[in-house]
Parts: sequence; C-alpha cells; structure tokens
Amino acid sequence: MNISDVLNVKNIKLNMLAKTKEEAVEELADLLVQDGAVVDKAQFMRDVWLREEQGSTGFENHIAIPHGKSSGVAHTALAIGRTQHEITWETMDGSDVRCIILFAVCLVDQNTTHIRLLSQVSGSLADEDIIAKLLVEEDPQKIIELLNSETEDMSA
Repeated sequence: MNISDVLNVKNIKLNMLAKTKEEAVEELADLLVQDGAVVDKAQFMRDVWLREEQGSTGFENHIAIPHGKSSGVAHTALAIGRTQHEITWETMDGSDVRCIILFAVCLVDQNTTHIRLLSQVSGSLADEDIIAKLLVEEDPQKIIELLNSETEDMSA
C-alpha cells in the first residue's frame, strides 16, 4: 500500500499548537474534516477515545499513533502532526510525545486496510533513522516519502 493513498501534505502539520493529548487529536482531526476524510467529527472523536481506553496508543521515541475505526470516516486517511511542546502520553518507553500519527479508518477498511496500514507505519517506526528524520523534517512531502520508502523496502 502506498502511503500517498491515505496521506497528503494538507494533512501534515509540523507546528501544532496542542499542549495536551486531547488538543493534539482534535487539531489533527480538524485537518481530516477539512480534507473530507472525516464527515462526522463527534463520532470519530468518540471512537478514537474508546480505542484509547482499551490501551494507550503511545509508541516510543516521542511518537503516538492514536486511531479510530469509525462510521464518521468517509475514507481511510492519516494525519501527522508535530508539536511545539512535549505532550504527556502513556508511551512504551515513558517518553513524552512530539509526533502524532492519527489514523482515521472507515468501517469498510477496518479489517484489511487498517491492519496493513498500521503494520506498515509501525514497520517504518522501527527504523530509528526514520524516527529521527520524522522529528526534524520540515518538508511535508519528504515525510510522506520517508514513510513510503520503508514500504517499498518491505514489498521488494
């Protein structure tokens, strides 16, 4: 799967104002609403918080991957944000979060596309070079290319 199918530069915000987990998810959800991926923000937000209650989506190395499978999503999409402030989030390594990758998954994709996408992004995040670049890259297009380069390696 090509990350470009679910992520575009309009859904990457490298100077988020959020200071809390809730503000961060809200700020990224707004991008997905503007893009037309999320058509019922209230429903989508409920589904994201329901998922968060099942276990934190904090990853490691300052990354979090919140996600919601929701009827409020018209088509599966990602939004990526980087905060100006470290955000407290329950992560695997205890680090505060600076980069959030929000998954909005439509119900029709919940079993196939969602799993592939999650494993693809997780695979990218296993590469410390990719994480280091994600935390400093200023060009949204290069962030998409970073996540795509890992996929091409996996499918080769």
